[in-house]
This record gives sequence, C-alpha cells and structure tokens, in this order.
Amino acid sequence: MKSVLLKGLVAACLLACRFAQGDSPGRGLDAVQLSGTGYVRLTFWAQSNDFEVGWVKRDETLLLSKGSTRVQVTVDSCDARINGIEVWLLHPVANHNGFIYIASQDLQKTFHPILSPPKVAHTTPIKTICLDAGHGGKDPGFSVNGHEEKKYTLLLAQEVKQQLVKAGFKVLFTRATDTAVELPDRPDLARRRQADLFVSLHFNATENGAQNVAGTEVYCLTPPGASSTNDHGESATDQKFAGNAQNDRNLFLAYQMQKSLTRILGAEDRGVRRARFVVLRDAPMPAVLIEAGFMSHPDEGKKIFDAGYRRRIARSIVEGIQAYKHTVDQTG
Repeated sequence: MKSVLLKGLVAACLLACRFAQGDSPGRGLDAVQLSGTGYVRLTFWAQSNDFEVGWVKRDETLLLSKGSTRVQVTVDSCDARINGIEVWLLHPVANHNGFIYIASQDLQKTFHPILSPPKVAHTTPIKTICLDAGHGGKDPGFSVNGHEEKKYTLLLAQEVKQQLVKAGFKVLFTRATDTAVELPDRPDLARRRQADLFVSLHFNATENGAQNVAGTEVYCLTPPGASSTNDHGESATDQKFAGNAQNDRNLFLAYQMQKSLTRILGAEDRGVRRARFVVLRDAPMPAVLIEAGFMSHPDEGKKIFDAGYRRRIARSIVEGIQAYKHTVDQTG
C-alpha cells in the first residue's frame, strides 16, 4: 500500500483518538456530536486522504475509492464493505444537515486496522495457534436433526490442526475430546501455553428462516464505548477487558479470516462482527470466533456434515492465518 495512504490513515486515526479524548479532531473535518458519539464529515475525511467519493445509490450508498482500495458505506446503517468484504461498523453512518458523517471511533477502530494493518516486531515469529473447539461434554451447542455442534467443531479443529502442522505451525487445543471446558479456562489455557493466536470454532443455526439463512461470520472483541453486533447485541460500555489490548490485531485477523472463508467456500458473506464473548474478552493474544456456516440451512448444513467440505473450511482458516501472519509478523 502506498506510503501516502498509510500516512493519511494514521493521521486520521490520531485525529479520531484526540477527539475521543475530548480534543478537537480538526475543524477541517467538521467534527460533531451525534447521540453522544463523535462524528466527522465523511467526505472531508475522504478528501483529506485522497479518496474519490461518489454515490452508488443517491442518498443511500456511498463509495470511497483510491487505487485498488474500495470502501462502501450505507447511510443510517452499520453496513459497510471494505474491498468487497462485509464489515459491520461500530456506529451507523449518519445524514446530518444534508451531509454524511462517520463515527470517529470507526475511523480509528474499523477503517484504520484494515486499511493500515498493524505491524508487530517479535523476537520470534507467530508460530503457536490455539484452536478452541466450541462447546463439548454436557454442552452440545446447536442440535439439528440429531447433529450436535460440539461434534463438528471438534472434527473441524482436528482438520485445521493437520493443515496448520503441515504449514509449519504448532497447534494446541482447548479440548481434544468430547469434554466440557469452562469458557474462562479456554483463553487462560492459551495464555499459559503462550499461544500467539486464539481461534474459536463454531457453527451457527436458526429456527427462523432456516431455509434462507446461511453464510459465514467472524467475530472479534467489541472495543469500549461501542455496542456489539452479535444477535443479542450487548449495549455500549466503557469497560475494558484483557482482549481490548489487541483491538487492531483482533479486527485485522477477523477480516483476513472472513475474506478467506468467503473466497474459498463461496459462502454468503455475513461479515466481520463484534461481540464480548468470554473467550474473546479474556484472550490476551489476538483472538477471533468463527461461525463457519449454518447447520440449520438445508444445503449448507449437509456440507458442514461432510468431511470434504470441512477440509475446505480448514483450508480457509489456515490461509486466513497465513495472510494475517504475512502482513503483521515483522520478526526482528
């Protein structure tokens, strides 16, 4: 990515940080408070970072473009696409006095980590991956026509491990058998074993619209001051958790995972989302939770129960990890 884009995005991020702390983010960006949240005029921010701006659909969908970078947002919505991948914003894009505004927090915590990925200097490279097979033991997870989620998350974890080991990674499990593991114990195990990344594996299901609801979604931890975008949507809180120390890396890892899953599987893109799940809150390393498809969908469910398709899911996860490592890992 060109250095001018990096500098521009960093500058915008710093401005957003100053605004969040009570300092003005620059009068040239036309900063306002909307419903208690700091916003800046989107077109001003875009132009200051050399993006071209145009309507895809007048007064509804706006496209920002620069070189190969495309950012699409929807007015009065948290729905956004960054280079073709669905990414849920922390706050809705707003129409204020006839102008389009975006939350300063989304410039800092959504745009910046993806468009200007974090680099980390390590004495050793990213090597150890903790795979967390969701549920287990007395907790079956979702159950669809006798198929229990806990069985397929473990089978997926075993397949991901095989492919990761072939790719040169070290892998550890939070559970290797059909046993119950308390949620706080899962990221704690990863911490004690000094894992570099934490990846929690799940499958989805729904009772409403099961014939139509399908696709993959990847969660990372919600930053302080924002509401979550999972189905139960925890409301905004300023409380910080251990995992919030990795906010930028969490989001970039989730983005790479979702991009890989949708590309390789051809699954519906349900987006990168935020949640305060215990396994994400307590993980001190970059962490994501993957919902790799809907067991309740008549076609996608059959695929999930098929070993060949799970191998493709595993390949998607491995390639997502590799893409993250290639960009972030600056071994020195």
